Amino acid sequence: MNADVAIVGGCGHVGLPLGIAFADRGLHVVLIDIDAAAVDTVNDGRLPFSEPGALEPLRRVLDAGQLRATTDSTAVSDAEHVVIVIGTPIDEYLNPDLNAMRRALDEVSQQLVDGQLVVLRSTLYPGVTAMVERLVDQLSLHVDVAFCPERIAEGRAMIELFELPQIVASHSPEAADRATKLFRHIAPEIVYLEPQEAELAKLFTNAWRYIKFATANQLFMIANDFGLDYERIRTALTLDYPRAEDLPAAGFTAGPCLFKDTMQLAAFNNNNFPLGHASVMINEGLPLYVVARIERSYNLSGMTVGVLGMAFKAESDDIRSSLSYKLKQILAFKGAQVLAHDPYVTVDPDLVPLEKVLADADLIIIATPHHQYREIVTDTPVVDVWDVLGGGVQV
Repeated sequence: MNADVAIVGGCGHVGLPLGIAFADRGLHVVLIDIDAAAVDTVNDGRLPFSEPGALEPLRRVLDAGQLRATTDSTAVSDAEHVVIVIGTPIDEYLNPDLNAMRRALDEVSQQLVDGQLVVLRSTLYPGVTAMVERLVDQLSLHVDVAFCPERIAEGRAMIELFELPQIVASHSPEAADRATKLFRHIAPEIVYLEPQEAELAKLFTNAWRYIKFATANQLFMIANDFGLDYERIRTALTLDYPRAEDLPAAGFTAGPCLFKDTMQLAAFNNNNFPLGHASVMINEGLPLYVVARIERSYNLSGMTVGVLGMAFKAESDDIRSSLSYKLKQILAFKGAQVLAHDPYVTVDPDLVPLEKVLADADLIIIATPHHQYREIVTDTPVVDVWDVLGGGVQV
């Protein structure tokens, strides 16, 4: 075979850092993606999205001939290991789309050959690994299947891929052994679970983070409703106090994983997940809460409101499921003219320069805590739930 690893979905936020990491450790990697623009960008030695620490090794492995990107799915046949970076999305009814992996497998099934290892990489609904094993068996192929969930945070991928233990799960000891050998190229430690345990481990991780953020946002609302500064309280109670050091700041909790995976876990448990459902109400309701509090002091109709930060997290260009857009829609419905800015986002043609927001806005809301916003100087009133400016978080 001509490649050690083929990554299906290889030019995205999960696949590209993984491909770069493997290639930088000496493996020959081919990235397969339906996004032709992203493929061209990668082959040109550029990143299709922001990921600190990825650009230099990308160019290094391209120059060394260790990595290439293509839209040609037949490249799957040339690899010993096939990593599929297709997770389980939720549909418009907030139910898991269990056919997503089936569709992805259908697209590459004609390219699979005997002797390969198929590694499922993204978040999976419990039982999907077993489903994929059955589908592969129906193809009459001798292909091993393993689930090795990604565990990285955007913006830290090129650090965490080499520092975090890697979970390996399979119903086959041979597949688990092969997956172990593959990930030992990058991971410092391997942790073994049964496939359904590993699927739940990934969902538990994201649901736990979502619940923690919801706890912080609920505590913020309680303090705020009594005219008290949540961040001042949080800073005091976490100071040199280990049992509370993981209490997060308040802020918009979004992105492509946490909400989605919380809903998947609820569906897996027959929608009996009241803690998860409450967290959704709190986190998704924060933009409405902020606007309602603003309306106690301002008539938004006819006002110009500046929204700073449209990415779902700081120092990112990723707008997937960003609550900044929900905030923008609510403000527009209330009759405000909204001017939005983000220093990283490039896919939104409606964004305006920061200088225009600062000059024209009657009110400014910091929606994403980009470091750049710490330096702004303005006489315009600012709503700062993240406490970016250090003046407190009362709304």
